[in-house]
Amino acid sequence: MKLLGNIIWFVFGGAIASLLWLLIGLLLCITIIGIPFGLQAFKFAGLVVFPFGKDIDTRFSEHPIINLIWLILAGWEMAIGYLFIGVIFCITIIGIPFGMQWFKLAQLALFPFGAKIR
Repeated sequence: MKLLGNIIWFVFGGAIASLLWLLIGLLLCITIIGIPFGLQAFKFAGLVVFPFGKDIDTRFSEHPIINLIWLILAGWEMAIGYLFIGVIFCITIIGIPFGMQWFKLAQLALFPFGAKIR
């Protein structure tokens, strides 16, 4: 299921989303202040390309201040968007596995600093 889900995900948007996250990461890394945020964008790019079979271990306590800054600036909007897309996918039985991957991205969107993708 992981292989088939990853192939479908990659073909129907994972490749484009990953390239967009890579581009955002590169743009953020242009400035010194943006480098930590750019590194988190690279983390999103790695997860969004093949999300099936990966788990997220969030560790808010490792970087609480920068996680709060991320949450205020972009995290809550991204999380709400990912949750909305996940709910839309979960309406059908076939879409439930893909909706669960969107929920995984929402979890990472809230507190990406210190989070480990395994």
